[in-house]
Amino acid sequence: MKDVAALAGVGLATVSRVLNGVPVDPHLTGRVLAAARQLGYRKDTAATSLRRADRRTNTIGLVLQDVANPFSSALHRAVEDVGVQRGLLVLAGSSDEEPERERELLGVLRTRRVDGLIVVPTGAPDDELESAHRDGTPIVCVDRASPVPGVDTVTADNRGGVAGAVRALHALGHRRIGFVADHSSLWTARERHEGFAGAMAQLRCRTRPAWVCRDVHTAEAARLAVTGMFAATPAPTALVTAQNWLTVGARRALVDLGLHRTVAHVGFDDFPLADMLDPPVSVIAQDPAEMGRRAALILLSRLDGTDAPPSAVTLPTRYIARGSGEIPAPRR
Repeated sequence: MKDVAALAGVGLATVSRVLNGVPVDPHLTGRVLAAARQLGYRKDTAATSLRRADRRTNTIGLVLQDVANPFSSALHRAVEDVGVQRGLLVLAGSSDEEPERERELLGVLRTRRVDGLIVVPTGAPDDELESAHRDGTPIVCVDRASPVPGVDTVTADNRGGVAGAVRALHALGHRRIGFVADHSSLWTARERHEGFAGAMAQLRCRTRPAWVCRDVHTAEAARLAVTGMFAATPAPTALVTAQNWLTVGARRALVDLGLHRTVAHVGFDDFPLADMLDPPVSVIAQDPAEMGRRAALILLSRLDGTDAPPSAVTLPTRYIARGSGEIPAPRR
């Protein structure tokens, strides 16, 4: 800053005001910014945070399931868009659904003194998350319920979304409905299974173990699970898959078996090109962008000092009928 002041021909206090966004005479501001560009000056945010009374770093940490998943990408972008408006940098990483990886990421983010955390939790006990909460770090758990009591959450209506899809398939005459879900350790997977099981029971539809595959995590695992499911006798006439990668794998299996035009199929979460397939894939759609936006706004309110009781926001899902979910049951 002394070098910038000398080159611009102004005092050090003027440089400080300009670089911190305090209004200064436009002519002086132009000279300071020109000198900073010429010298390649960069503000040392770490040093600045040490001098601030609140020790803020203007960064927030974001722990996602997998940044390559379209759902996570949309959520990430929404958080980033809100952060940019407040001059905050978002530091993000993937847990890959591994509790140890989640703890490592949280540890690194806390070492970097992020001002707050937005986390898609694996659901396993996490001493890093608990420690951050005890230390007063604002935390919002998104997509899934928090394993730590007293933390703000933003989730979707997982049970209601799946139950609505089951009722829609039932209205088309389907009674043998298969189901494929992610790891049972995940809160969302358990909620979606409860929605499926509850709706089937309410509609008095029989389920068989061979028609329900849980703890399936990848597209390839889903392809194999669905291939085995339709080797059973009798086989389902309809299928609900409870995660977008599982929907992709299941669709591959149905195509391989030549069943994609005769077996009704509904997936949870939309995915790119779902509407371009033949038939297009019907989905239970969440709004990851709104989920990320709401989580970021709640976190910012905590950073601004809001001390309201923990909030639990549940966003609605919507059924998008495209064709695969509207295939009627075969006539008996």
